[in-house]
Amino acid sequence: MSLIPIRPGAQSGGGRPAAPAAESARSDAMRNRELLLCAAREIVEESSVAALTMDRLAQRAGVGKGTVFRRFGSRAGLMMALLSDAEAEFQGRFMFGPPPVGPGAPPLERLIAVGAARIDWILEFGELARAADASVYNRFDVPPAVLWRRHLEMLLREAGVTADPWVMASALGASLEPELLLHSVGVHGIAPERLADTWRELVTRVVCGS
Repeated sequence: MSLIPIRPGAQSGGGRPAAPAAESARSDAMRNRELLLCAAREIVEESSVAALTMDRLAQRAGVGKGTVFRRFGSRAGLMMALLSDAEAEFQGRFMFGPPPVGPGAPPLERLIAVGAARIDWILEFGELARAADASVYNRFDVPPAVLWRRHLEMLLREAGVTADPWVMASALGASLEPELLLHSVGVHGIAPERLADTWRELVTRVVCGS
């Protein structure tokens, strides 16, 4: 399964520089991968996430289906690759961005803001996230999910919550699962503003103990 980096371009380094031929081959592979991702984004924008199949992507990009599988491994891997930039951008916002989502605001204010931001993110990218999660056995342990849960735990601790912040962070995170939010909006017609207001009420009660 492809891992989503914390920030775009993050790579594990070390070792000797690659030979020119190897470096050229790697550059070609990265360029071809980006061309496939651009074609995949076009299909999603024109139709839907459900319409994005490995066959259709291969046809749009003018390559064999085997090439698509070699680049992404599976449809879930393709979805994770499409999510990478969006997830990394969101991670950058709550780790390094301006307050209240980023550092600098009181912890409760940050909890409220980052939850509202996550709701907006899921409403935009949730179908991709749901497709990527569909065949992932350990989806709660992939690096982005772990980072998100640890961030919520950190904010809870900073806010003075002592009632098992790790479990509490997991419970709060579960309330923002893409499947749940998309179902609430798409099936029950819940307005995004209502979701954000409920998140604010929930975390305020958790932190304030009322």
